[in-house]
Amino acid sequence: MKLKEGIKKAKESTKKRKFKQTVELAINFKGIDFSKAQNRLNLEVSLPKGRGKENKVAVIANEELALKAKNAADKVIRADEMEKLGKNKKEVKKIARDYDAFIAEVSLMAAVGKHLGQVLGPQGKMPKPIPPGADPAPIIKKLKGSVAIRTKGKNMPVVHAPIGTEEMNDDDLFANAQAIIKAVEDKLPQHDQNIKNVVIKTTMGPAITIDEFAKG
Repeated sequence: MKLKEGIKKAKESTKKRKFKQTVELAINFKGIDFSKAQNRLNLEVSLPKGRGKENKVAVIANEELALKAKNAADKVIRADEMEKLGKNKKEVKKIARDYDAFIAEVSLMAAVGKHLGQVLGPQGKMPKPIPPGADPAPIIKKLKGSVAIRTKGKNMPVVHAPIGTEEMNDDDLFANAQAIIKAVEDKLPQHDQNIKNVVIKTTMGPAITIDEFAKG
């Protein structure tokens, strides 16, 4: 089965739900040991057709950068709020659940690690550092339409990523899936030879295995 055919089948095979289902992509690997640091994947892939729903982005910043980020970010955490926030693990966990991506002023990264790192780190949500004078708006815009691709060790030779929602058309989902697969292939030692197969499914639907993932 080819990739575009698999996307169509995954959408047709799922029952309608009361919520908008995500269309998910899983890539299964072969012949690669992800326990070796040089083989691990840690990518941010910008989806050419968008996610169907935007990521929610939080910014951690001092006053000047916080003001710049106010209209672009979904949440702004000021530097002087971090210590107090860090003492409330329940609230930090809620923020980690509610927001998909984080950025922080580079000078605050040590404080972020100290106060929030125990929660954000294990979830792969440590902020991306940006310079104090940078314009955060384009960075936030890119993150809103991006997905994170991260491997988690030799016992989990697979990565998962959303490619959009069930309401998106097949061509757009196909373009997003291709972008993710290409970005992953480029980072693998043997490129597509390290990919066993690709699986497509909706949130509540059956898994559709794709062997001809590099083709239309």
